[in-house]
Amino acid sequence: MADVKERPVVEGSTSAAARPRGKREQTKHNNREAILDAARIVFADLGYGATSVRDIIRKTGLASGTFYNYFKSKEEVFEALMDEGMRRIRPRLRAERIRSRTFEDFIRNAYRAYFEYLATDSDTFQVMRRNPNTMRVRMDSPEILAGFEEIREYLEEDIRNGTLPDVDSEYLMAALVGIAMEIGDRMLRRPEMDAEAAAAFGTQLVLSGFRALPAKKS
Repeated sequence: MADVKERPVVEGSTSAAARPRGKREQTKHNNREAILDAARIVFADLGYGATSVRDIIRKTGLASGTFYNYFKSKEEVFEALMDEGMRRIRPRLRAERIRSRTFEDFIRNAYRAYFEYLATDSDTFQVMRRNPNTMRVRMDSPEILAGFEEIREYLEEDIRNGTLPDVDSEYLMAALVGIAMEIGDRMLRRPEMDAEAAAAFGTQLVLSGFRALPAKKS
């Protein structure tokens, strides 16, 4: 596996968030977190379609004007929640990339990390279980797109060093992500969630399938 380069700290990352905040900045942070916390509960209870901005505001205890200082709509709030989830999982995937020695290791470890995240993060679990179809159509926020691009870059590294054949990395990334999302959705519906079994199934599906892919057209 190719070495993974260190990536710069971006706003919203753990290191950036750890910097001391002034009083005004802390208030803004607290208000935004209060809105997101309330939205998680409301989206999980009512579902995306039935949720209104008023429902979220009522749950926060903040004034409606305060809400609109941070978000224009419930769509923006939902996308912010999805971005937050991606910010949590990306460091885990990066760590699995670094410690994996083969492509098979990386796929299995990455899937396991993702499925364990779904199974153990109760807030994410509730939102995803209640809104699976909404999540599928709201996957174009900046953080999510950056996460997908990072996965594609990993695949490109493996193609360059000969670990993978010269296949279409964009299609392969989409397939890997799609498999993870669909298996994760089904895992969340089961009374007993087995992240290890879900990862093993997804890994075997990928390994058995990608060898038959056609070479990328030049």
